[in-house]
Amino acid sequence: MEKKRLRAGYTTGTCAQAATKAAVWMLLSGEEKTSVDVILPKGKELTLLVCEIEMKRQGEKIERVSCAVRKDSGDDPDITNGIFVYASVRRKDGTEIEIDGGRGVGRVTKKGLDQPVGAAAINKVPRQMIRKEAEEICDCYGYEGGLEIIISIPEGEQLAKKTFNPKLGITGGISVLGTSGVVEPMSEQALIDTIRVEIQMQLANGNGWLLAAPGNYGLDFLKETYGISPDRAVKCSNFVGETIDLAAQFGAKGILFVAHLGKFVKVAGGIMNTHSRCADARMEIFGAAGLRAGIDPAVVRKILDCTTTEEALELLGREERDAVMKELMARMEHYLEWRTKGELPTAAIVFSSEIGKIGETACAEAFLKKIAENEETIEE
Repeated sequence: MEKKRLRAGYTTGTCAQAATKAAVWMLLSGEEKTSVDVILPKGKELTLLVCEIEMKRQGEKIERVSCAVRKDSGDDPDITNGIFVYASVRRKDGTEIEIDGGRGVGRVTKKGLDQPVGAAAINKVPRQMIRKEAEEICDCYGYEGGLEIIISIPEGEQLAKKTFNPKLGITGGISVLGTSGVVEPMSEQALIDTIRVEIQMQLANGNGWLLAAPGNYGLDFLKETYGISPDRAVKCSNFVGETIDLAAQFGAKGILFVAHLGKFVKVAGGIMNTHSRCADARMEIFGAAGLRAGIDPAVVRKILDCTTTEEALELLGREERDAVMKELMARMEHYLEWRTKGELPTAAIVFSSEIGKIGETACAEAFLKKIAENEETIEE
């Protein structure tokens, strides 16, 4: 059976670009425009419908124009699909084209993001495309004055609560994004891009020794066991290998992973994407560690039939568990170092939901100490 090709969509940046082009055109021409052609950063051409048109007049002169373009995410599972992205444009004194965010567009509050602290979370490429469209329309009509362009996303404030934005330091709304202008139906790439941003943000804020946790369990464990705020950790999801690669690329001093055994046991088998659709050899890896640790083969066979690592741990006594975890942590350490190729120090702490911390690599405590020392230095 032939696999269905997923349909691409377009970004919030593309919507802002198109809405701006239409609004500036209507402001300077005095005529309504219900569709607009745009060329995206990578050269693709789109024709998009223009909605929600408002033209405010003062006498015969149009004072302000506002219009919107509806976001279409294609087959990507994007929470912004179907929202309206508005551009409001008015003339202003001087010759500058000023771009800012309005309602529902986030505001940057931390260093290390695409825009400086205090700026609207409209990323560099969308800003360039918005400015380009405005300048071309101004040239077309011979307008040499200034423009104020406000990009708004009314639903953005509520949608932001479902995104990484509050954790990243973007408050009050969502970001206007898009480097290519197109939303490819590959949510994995979006997650990796988010990890990249989180790492850059941590490093920009002086956190050279990185903490990483696959998900909320790890973040909660860090807070409850070590008193470390979830904001201090990069949420790496299933992308252990990519997180290591990015940390090395951006010059981190080292990275410490804190994860539930059910997720990180796969790393002991050299699996660097821990999503179940990529690989699920948890019990095989656990069982192999049991054999290395001298566990009774009959118990190992029971482990192989377990559904979860928590269930497998229940089959072991304290000394047996410690022996198995020692083997697993040694293999995790081996494969983490193998991935870095000597470019980045790595460590890991592993926990169980029922027991708490059950294993750590050789340098894990030293990493925690360096992280604590770094926090004290930053506070001073």
